[in-house]
Amino acid sequence: MGRDGGGVRAASASSIEITFQYQGVRCRERVQLKPTAANLKKAELHKAAIEHAILGGTFDYAKTFPNSKKAMAFKTPEDRQNLGVYLIEWLDKKKAQLKSSTAEHYREMIAGRLIPMFGHLSLGELSRKHIRDRLSQYKVGNKTITNLQSCLRSSLDDAVEDEILEINPMVGWNYKNREELKEDDDVDPFTVEEQEALLAATPRDQRAQMIFSFWTGLRPSELIALEWGDVDWIGGSVRIVRAKTRAANSPETPKTASGRRTVKLLKPALDALTQQKALTFLAGGRIFLNPHSGEPWEESGRIRKLLWLPAMKKSGVRYRRPYQTRHTYASMMLSAGEHPMWVASQMGHKDWTMIARIYGRWMPSADTGAGSKAEALFGANAKVMTTSPLQAAIYETATKDTKVASIVTGCYH
Repeated sequence: MGRDGGGVRAASASSIEITFQYQGVRCRERVQLKPTAANLKKAELHKAAIEHAILGGTFDYAKTFPNSKKAMAFKTPEDRQNLGVYLIEWLDKKKAQLKSSTAEHYREMIAGRLIPMFGHLSLGELSRKHIRDRLSQYKVGNKTITNLQSCLRSSLDDAVEDEILEINPMVGWNYKNREELKEDDDVDPFTVEEQEALLAATPRDQRAQMIFSFWTGLRPSELIALEWGDVDWIGGSVRIVRAKTRAANSPETPKTASGRRTVKLLKPALDALTQQKALTFLAGGRIFLNPHSGEPWEESGRIRKLLWLPAMKKSGVRYRRPYQTRHTYASMMLSAGEHPMWVASQMGHKDWTMIARIYGRWMPSADTGAGSKAEALFGANAKVMTTSPLQAAIYETATKDTKVASIVTGCYH
């Protein structure tokens, strides 16, 4: 059977066969080593380590021989469970803990993406290599890839917690594709002239909604969920406590704590609400309604079809999606010199880093006088602001002597 009957023998010019007993079954596996005397000795030691692990109850067939077809025969019934079936059953149990919109998003990812990719595998078979190999061929943005992994990771975490899996292969690991730099990140705000053209092309009974969109920066899903009870007329603000998405039967709370916020009503927004009172205030429910049915908007996508597209076509303004009203609000606030942290809180971001990253580049082009405030306030005292008292004194003395002045001036360049 081997060199001395110990279960190790040369199997070919490039491999050595090891024979051992596991769970009452004789197993033969090959290791890719040339059958030299030294390598045969290594194989004997490897066999001894396998038998020691079997005696100790720690032997993992799949990990020791990952390419072995026989490894599947020794997997637990749980490990052999089809991953596609598991994901469907997992989501069915998980729905009670998820928001309707999140559950629907997971359902679409599982049915449309995860099962076609990995559904043929068993739970025990799935590895980081499987995930990396498939996602590297998947031509989508990293946001989609991150969402897919988030869903898969959550399901596998639960499999470990339920003792179906010993370990989640995605723990502490995340795959990302290398992305080309995007030229504009889809931020394309409307100019003042374009806003005026859009409003002129909007029917009078729908105009207040469009003005409110431009002057609050609300997400469309937040806008259509607003109720008159959310408005603080005395404080001049509105509370954002819910959003209405396509997947949810009724409005749900925002996904993050920062999403629940109080937005200051600037005068154009406050005036728009005052105009809207004549249309929907007495009903006491939603502020903005579908003008065709008189009922609350079912989801924000209907705004695009019934209100947005007709106004865009009639106005002649270059088409952008309704979400650009939010980008327009941020651009207007920042270019006017409003503090980024305030803008972030108005828009429902937990800090202003996203504001700076997404909208920072719009500020210089939107405000040709940027920097003039600081220049007017501090320009006359530039030397005092940029040098210590001792440096200022040296500079004043040095300007009287051309030679010294050139040395000091050189220090400032």
